[in-house]
Amino acid sequence: MTLTEMREILKTRDLQLTKSLGQNFLHDGNQLRRIAAAAELSATDKVLEIGPGLGPLTELLLASGAPVLAIEKDGRLATFLRERFASRPDFTLLHDDALAYLQRSASAALPDAGVQDWSGWKLVANLPYSVASPILVELALHPRGPERMVVTLQLEVARRIAAAPDTDDYGLLTLLLGLRYQPGGLFKIPASCFFPAPDVESGCITLTRRTPPLLDERQSGVFVRVVKRAFSQRRKMMLKLLRADWPEDQLQAAFASLGISPQERAEKVGLEQFIRLTTLLAR
Repeated sequence: MTLTEMREILKTRDLQLTKSLGQNFLHDGNQLRRIAAAAELSATDKVLEIGPGLGPLTELLLASGAPVLAIEKDGRLATFLRERFASRPDFTLLHDDALAYLQRSASAALPDAGVQDWSGWKLVANLPYSVASPILVELALHPRGPERMVVTLQLEVARRIAAAPDTDDYGLLTLLLGLRYQPGGLFKIPASCFFPAPDVESGCITLTRRTPPLLDERQSGVFVRVVKRAFSQRRKMMLKLLRADWPEDQLQAAFASLGISPQERAEKVGLEQFIRLTTLLAR
């Protein structure tokens, strides 16, 4: 779908884009193909797409032979997509709020009363920037998250996901996603590739599920508690913050065992050390 075609569809159907929904549509064919290629799709895959818009990426995903489940919040676009892909039995569309849907799918609140198993799926999406982080965290912490996530989002957020310890971008998002996913393949996408052009820089990043997992399910819950508490006040010493949840003598012993200074702040502690700290505190 070219920019001219995109403009014509929006004009013909009198579709006014809504800034609050993050409706900046990627139209550049080269960038769309790079995103689809990063997903490494085959006909045996199942694809989740969030925020398909007018469907230019959807078209490429379907061309791989993999079935696509798309979630679109805007009812006007959902109607258009149903019409556009009406002849495709491998395309399923949900008119829903994606974040709310994922939260329900993780809590067994769907009609079939079972937790959705995303482990055989791949997320490939140009995510709405306003909810990109919570969507990724929801999927990353889901008990059965996707095999791979290839997402376009604000470049600043992508850099936070891939950040190293003791840098300005490193923080809670880095660790919540890094627990179960290995980030890589980050590339920039110019604003001119979108309509309308966003005010921020954009990038695409690939997240690959770690196999085997670094922690089991119970330990993962402790890890989330540890890192959320440790980054609750970024400039304070981590040990003092963690005392709200664990006895100081246990924390002192764990820090000494791992060679972490009692005065250390969370931003200087890497994923591996947080993993080891979690295993000690989870005993």
